[in-house]
Amino acid sequence: QVQLVESGGGLVQAGGSLSLSCLASVRTFTDYRMGWFRQAPGKEREFVSSINWSGSNTVYADSVKGRFTISRDNAKNTVYLQMNSLKPEDTAVYYCAAIYGRNSRDASSYNYWGQGTQVTVSS
Repeated sequence: QVQLVESGGGLVQAGGSLSLSCLASVRTFTDYRMGWFRQAPGKEREFVSSINWSGSNTVYADSVKGRFTISRDNAKNTVYLQMNSLKPEDTAVYYCAAIYGRNSRDASSYNYWGQGTQVTVSS
């Protein structure tokens, strides 16, 4: 069983930055690829980024490439999402997710989810 708890959301002006964290309560954190997804009101949940167990492989949605950076600290069982140059269209609830042993952009493939944290970007 894996429990994920996100933190770090909030309200920021366009062009600003926010950093999200996700703490995983799990025996072997490195068994899991970690991902970030987001869901805006009235829209489907969409892939943002993911990172493999060592941090050597990262994937980003085109919409955030060059602005967001995913990283992880395996000693702290934590994955991060640094978000820079934020835009109003980045406004959404951001979810942390874990997938066992493989790479996917498909939300339905992920095994565990956090409760989400709200990110609001004002224009």
